[in-house]
Amino acid sequence: MRLAAIADVHGNFLALEAVLADIRAQRIDAILNLGDMASGPLDARRAMDMLMAIEAVHVLGNHDRYLIDRTPEEMGSWDRPAHAQLDTSHLAWLKGISSTRVFENAVYLCHATPLDDETYWLETVRPDGTVCMSSIADIEQAAEGISQSLILCGHTHIARAVRLRDGRMIVNPGSVGCPGYRDIVPFRHAMEAGSPDARYAILELKSGQWHVTFRHVSYDHDAMASLARQNGHPDLANALATGWIR
Repeated sequence: MRLAAIADVHGNFLALEAVLADIRAQRIDAILNLGDMASGPLDARRAMDMLMAIEAVHVLGNHDRYLIDRTPEEMGSWDRPAHAQLDTSHLAWLKGISSTRVFENAVYLCHATPLDDETYWLETVRPDGTVCMSSIADIEQAAEGISQSLILCGHTHIARAVRLRDGRMIVNPGSVGCPGYRDIVPFRHAMEAGSPDARYAILELKSGQWHVTFRHVSYDHDAMASLARQNGHPDLANALATGWIR
């Protein structure tokens, strides 16, 4: 079994286009999409049209949920512009997607953690804003009750693989379309991938064990940075251009 995991497109249709082209060249059996598809000051409609057209297994991200569980007035600065670009067919499609899925009884899919679509799993933010890897005890605690040997999550936009002490593997494929952002929860911090590439992961089951390959795909990131800047988001523009927002 050879799978491609994508996550956190955030309306970046050029990055998604490049990733899907790369996936087509990789002899992939299935695409697993971990959510946060549209929200962002880019092109939500084109990204959603592309995702709705491919054969894939999807789960809902927190920003996808924001698009369907609140009014535009209640939405944040990334969700409101995306919502304005979408029509009823896009929103109805999102409403039909669940927050977790199991693929062929072998792979567990969620956006952030199994119980919360807003909580970091593999990373922890300290009070001073430093981002570090979570402890193995905390990571394993959040994985209790999941029997699948491969667990996929997104949300933090940071590519990472953790093998648990019982042999299960948790993988975050990184972000297709957003290599950096700022947040204030649980403390003010920045997440930065360090390069502007579009990211995804290939998961392959060999001799009963999962192996992960992280793919970095180049695309016209300057065009997306220009669009973010034009739409009034200089931090995102800097992240799209460089992978950093400092």
